[in-house]
Amino acid sequence: MRISSNKAIIKSILIVFTSSIFLFGCGESVDNEDAVTEDADPMKTIQGSRLIQMDDAVFSLPSPIQTSLLILQTGASYNVDMLNLPSKAATYSVTMSKAINLGIYGADLGYVTCYDQTQDALSYLKAIRGLADDLGVSSAFDAKTLARFENNLGKKDSILSLVSVAYRAADSYLKTSERSDIGVLVLAGGWIEGLYFITNILKIQDSQEIKDRIGTQKNTIDNLIKLLMPYYDDPDFAQLTDELIELAEEFDNVEFNYEFKESSHDAANNLTTINSESKVVITDEQISSISEKIASIRNEIVE
Repeated sequence: MRISSNKAIIKSILIVFTSSIFLFGCGESVDNEDAVTEDADPMKTIQGSRLIQMDDAVFSLPSPIQTSLLILQTGASYNVDMLNLPSKAATYSVTMSKAINLGIYGADLGYVTCYDQTQDALSYLKAIRGLADDLGVSSAFDAKTLARFENNLGKKDSILSLVSVAYRAADSYLKTSERSDIGVLVLAGGWIEGLYFITNILKIQDSQEIKDRIGTQKNTIDNLIKLLMPYYDDPDFAQLTDELIELAEEFDNVEFNYEFKESSHDAANNLTTINSESKVVITDEQISSISEKIASIRNEIVE
């Protein structure tokens, strides 16, 4: 992968969905006056990837909540040690570190919520509020909003709806004030933390689904690099982008095998089902290299 070719592709970001990395929820109803009901079916929102439009191209970036849900489904135990300590939020002094760690904390918040860790969730909410204040998007996390979060802790779908509304407000501010560079960093932080999660879980719990999820990030990291390239003239962006390019090279030999299967058709319901499958081919050695590289990138960010 060459920097020059990426730079030629990307000129500007038209839409950045910063809210995508903060959407989370694992299945309870919304109630009481503090709950938010704008998203009638929040689970539909978190199950899919978010689309980001750039020039004439549309890129897909998965929400880290998909990763948290996958980890939960494997039966892996809650592991607070792999999260970024919320107490570190006050130590981030420059805009870039604040923005990218805001993304990391968003992924952490989704993880602790899926595991019903109410007290930890509150700590991460406060860390996010502090970084949001510093970045100028505190209107999405004012005292009233935090109170609503606290009143709904333990009600996962309620929290999902509240976070969705809060980050839509933050996203709108970033786009209208032409601060899409901040939005890209938030997205990057969430993706980095999600990959860090699954590579760590795989060390203690073997799962073919986790291995496949790691392999599918081959395409995602290319999209993320393209999102970062417009800001490559900034030395901090350049360093992060170069590190992700090096990580992308670890994915180069990951392959996808397409297996054709005849489609089935339900005439009564006029429904056609596509049965063909795409399988990920990734070796343990490739996973080990990817794990080492993402840990290095992530740990440098949170220090």
